[in-house]
Amino acid sequence: MKVTSEHNQRIAKMTFASVYPHYLTKVEKKGRTKEELHQVIEWLTGFDEFKVQELIAEKATFEAFFQNAELNPNAHLIKGVICGYRIEEIDNPLTQQVRYLDKLVDELAKGRKMEKILRNDEPVP
Repeated sequence: MKVTSEHNQRIAKMTFASVYPHYLTKVEKKGRTKEELHQVIEWLTGFDEFKVQELIAEKATFEAFFQNAELNPNAHLIKGVICGYRIEEIDNPLTQQVRYLDKLVDELAKGRKMEKILRNDEPVP
């Protein structure tokens, strides 16, 4: 599926605060925790729980959210299909970053081991 510029614009203007509750519900429904969700977000973006709450309160768009993020150097290892799009083929950097986050949340909800989700060889404590 080809990502359109309209799709990219819609994602850029979407607020993280509007999506975060869905991420939380999705992982908790599958027996994972808010702490694990925050661990995944922090791995990808560098944002701790305090910063995540601040961005939610500010109603930061995904554009602002990822502009302030320090993307993990291993983020490029996140591959696969999410929402019908092959992540590694998305040419818009922001849309790709949002899909990275979506994919990590999906993997968490599907019960994947944390060290696999975080693309580490070492087990996560």
